[in-house]
Amino acid sequence: MSDEHEIEWWDYDDAEEMAAAVAGDIAFVIESAIDARGAAVIALSGGKTPIPIYAKLAEAKIDWKRVTIIPTDDRIVPLGDPLSNVTMIAKTFLPKGARVMPIVSDKAADYKAAGRSADALMQDLHWPLDLCLLGVGADGHTASIFPGPDFDEAIAGPKERRGLGVMPNPLPKDAPVPRVTLSRAAIVSAKALLIAVTGAEKRKVIEAAIKQGPSSNYPIGRVLADAELPVDIHWSE
Repeated sequence: MSDEHEIEWWDYDDAEEMAAAVAGDIAFVIESAIDARGAAVIALSGGKTPIPIYAKLAEAKIDWKRVTIIPTDDRIVPLGDPLSNVTMIAKTFLPKGARVMPIVSDKAADYKAAGRSADALMQDLHWPLDLCLLGVGADGHTASIFPGPDFDEAIAGPKERRGLGVMPNPLPKDAPVPRVTLSRAAIVSAKALLIAVTGAEKRKVIEAAIKQGPSSNYPIGRVLADAELPVDIHWSE
C-alpha cells in the first residue's frame, strides 16, 4: 500500500474471539448501509476460517431481507458441491432471509465464459460493495487471484470489470478446478475491506507481501498495493 499506516492489525487470542469481533464489524457495516439507502451488498470469502464468523454474524438482529451476499470467488462446480463457496454461505444466510447470489453459471461453455457471466451478474448490483471480506492462503492467494495465465487480468484488467474467470497454475490440490473471482479493482473499491486469517504462517506471508508492495510475489500483496481505503486485518493463532 502507499502508506502502511492504512493497514491495521487486530490480534486475538483465539479464533472464537476473532469471529465475534469480525462478525460485529460486518454487522455494523450492513446496518449502516441499510440506514443509508435501505439495502446492503457484501462479498464474503469461502474456506474454513470464516465459518465461525458467519455463525456469529447470523445471530445479529439485522433485516436480512435487505442484504445481498455474493462470494468473493467460487469454484466452477455445481451448486451443492462440497467445493462450492456459495453453497457454504447460503446454508447460513438463506434461512435468515438474505439474498445469496451464486456467481457461477452452469450454462457457461468454459471458465472464461463463466467469468463473463459472473461479471454481467455483478454489473447489475449496487456498486461499490459495502464490504468485502477476504481470506488469504498460505501461498498468498486471495479470493481466487492465483498465479497463472489470468493473473495479470485479475490484477490489472479494466477497472469496470468486476469479475472474471481464472485458471490457477498450478491447480490447488484440494480443489483442482477453474474459478471465478472478483477482480482486484472490484475488491479495493469496496467501502470496507477486511481480511480474516489464522496461523503464524499466513501472518508472515501477509507481512512480507505488504512490505514488498506493488512488486510483491504474492497475490495479496498485489491486491493491497496502493489500495485507497484502510484495510483491517484480523488475525488469530
